[in-house]
Amino acid sequence: MLVVTDASLDGEQVGLRCAEDGTIAALGPDVVAEPGEETLDAAGAILVPPLVNGHTHAAMTLFRGSGGDLPLMPWLEERIWPVEAKLEPEDVYWGTRLACLEMIRSGTTRFWDMYWHPEATAQAVTDAGARATIGAPMFDKGRDPRGTQEEARESLEILAATGGPVTAALAPHSIYMVSEESLRFLAELSAESGAPVQIHLSETKPEVDDCIGEHGRRPAAYLDDLGLLTERTLLAHGVWLDDEELDLIAARGATIVSNPAANMKLAVGKVFDWPSARAAGVQVGLGTDGAGSNDSLDLLADLKLFALAQRHAAADATAIAVDDAWAIATGAKAPLLGSTPLAVGEPADFLLLDPAAPELAIGEPTADLVYAADRTAVDTVVVAGKVLMRGGVQPERDEIVAKARERATRLGL
Repeated sequence: MLVVTDASLDGEQVGLRCAEDGTIAALGPDVVAEPGEETLDAAGAILVPPLVNGHTHAAMTLFRGSGGDLPLMPWLEERIWPVEAKLEPEDVYWGTRLACLEMIRSGTTRFWDMYWHPEATAQAVTDAGARATIGAPMFDKGRDPRGTQEEARESLEILAATGGPVTAALAPHSIYMVSEESLRFLAELSAESGAPVQIHLSETKPEVDDCIGEHGRRPAAYLDDLGLLTERTLLAHGVWLDDEELDLIAARGATIVSNPAANMKLAVGKVFDWPSARAAGVQVGLGTDGAGSNDSLDLLADLKLFALAQRHAAADATAIAVDDAWAIATGAKAPLLGSTPLAVGEPADFLLLDPAAPELAIGEPTADLVYAADRTAVDTVVVAGKVLMRGGVQPERDEIVAKARERATRLGL
């Protein structure tokens, strides 16, 4: 297996040895390559854990640049949903391969995905060498709930059988697109199977107002009443949550994933409140959302935006510490997301950053990562001891881009 030499970890020169099972077998200054071992000379590159994209719709790379000037609901109803009705598995496969290419290029090795034809997404993730938690989006508005519930169970079983780099999840789209009956069903299925649940929540003020009008309570409390607010629950967005809801989410051990770029582009009217979430003890991650609404999958870019938005919204330059911001981007602030710390026995997933990159050459390293670095600083990406990118080179790039273009053209995008 792979041995990395001459890497820099917290200012110390170290080596890293990968085990046959794709975990870290040894890490430290005494690790050197033995004769015959595959060796990667880091040449002083900075060793850091990879990023975790806590919420996206990967195959929506095919929708990039489509309807970019529309607000959320017209964007969905006029541009996205009509085209999604024509999606085929091969569209999703190549859209996801393109997404994996972009995420790996910018240091993300694991992501949470909610999209159609999830088996195609799972195959794309496996072929790309990445990792993902994947769920089929559930909508039962205007449909027989019993049929959609059975589809959700079947999809979960199929995805769970994939194994390897794929974790199966349940993915109700939102409280306004899924019935109370089906949300209760998913709560029971999650408890029975142990599967995580990912759902959009409190992304816009009208969603909150409608929930109060229909159910007499705010969205987080409504989910809790249905048994769907647990330590297995990932809440995407959470922009319009109030302090009582944040306390409730913390008490239940659920995770919120902020998506600052998509929220700003779709003009949801508010910034996710990290200082209040931190005070409540909420577990928080960072996501890009889909490339149709961001339009980038570069989590380093979104990390800077997230940190700046917190300072701006709070009118407080101390609103978020750089260590907290970096931990959020790597998933270290939310165990549900599946972060990969640099330690013996953990997955051999890591990045090597170019120490000569102008953005990293001078200053405090973590501050540089949060406020200065972009994807060009990422030199090498390794997952399970396998090199996916070295020196910024991704061998299958041209083929993937060409195939994705073909599929986007087929869809009329």
